[in-house]
Amino acid sequence: MPFTRLSSATTPTCHLGLGLAAVGRPGYINLNRDHDLGDDRSAEALRTRTHELLDAAYAQGVRYFDAARSYGRSEEFLAEWLAARPETEDAVVGSKWGYTYTADWSTDAERHEVKDHTLATYERQRAETDALLGDRLDLYQIHSLTPDSPALTDRELHRELAEAASGGLTPGFSTSGPAQAGTIRAALEITVDGTPLFGTVQSTYNALETSAGPALAEAHDAGLTVIVKEGMANGRLAPEHAPQALKDIAEETGLGTDAVALALILRHPWAGVVLSGAATVPQLGSNLHAAAVDLTGDQQSRLDALAEDPHTYWARRGELPWH
Repeated sequence: MPFTRLSSATTPTCHLGLGLAAVGRPGYINLNRDHDLGDDRSAEALRTRTHELLDAAYAQGVRYFDAARSYGRSEEFLAEWLAARPETEDAVVGSKWGYTYTADWSTDAERHEVKDHTLATYERQRAETDALLGDRLDLYQIHSLTPDSPALTDRELHRELAEAASGGLTPGFSTSGPAQAGTIRAALEITVDGTPLFGTVQSTYNALETSAGPALAEAHDAGLTVIVKEGMANGRLAPEHAPQALKDIAEETGLGTDAVALALILRHPWAGVVLSGAATVPQLGSNLHAAAVDLTGDQQSRLDALAEDPHTYWARRGELPWH
């Protein structure tokens, strides 16, 4: 698997990756987005911002970069950056299929993305991704699997994904919603000719939403690389919105609430890559301090107490506006 390259990295930040959901398109559900991006949401402005973030991340040891077909022009921005920097041959690149971006670069579109996990969508979006990332693509994930997704039962799709795997591309999946654990366990059961189909799983896990933890541990034990997304709960764990307990612990450590929130995830042995969703270079730098946080047992217990019921968490996430 290409992810074995990450384990040989010598920098302390090698378990942190950079996700491009927040900078590949002008609208997203993260809090504080107006402050982070300002008024200029043009494609050129976000291209420049994305390249600056990628430069900063790579210089500080980050080697996994995560995009998606629905993240606006994230694949395009990433492909341009890779092509311009031959020294990034050791970078591991992942993208996702299953959502189509429909906002046409608007922040107030009625619908920003449309979900479709059919074989036809996979074939169309795989061709679109290949046209941009080509042989730099290491990992291609089903975007946001849920228990009702046809991708869990479509044997023809499974065979095409297995064929891609035989050619060196790692098939993976991401999950969303309050039933993440069940989705992960269902996906772990999928095999083609007796061989497990997936090499990676990407799930939401943070101080407020911990329900997928046991299933992610099972996935790790089964040999999958676990990628954690939304470690900052779409901004709910940033300084302006963080629960008081997180603010207190951040003050005790002398670091930001973001570093503490991501450090909580890094403590888990099953967490292979934890994504930063930073929209600015200073945010990225603060996120990367997570590797320096050494939580005490008492601090860990206080953070564990922040976990919400998953249905409550996902209901609140669903109410976040697209900024």
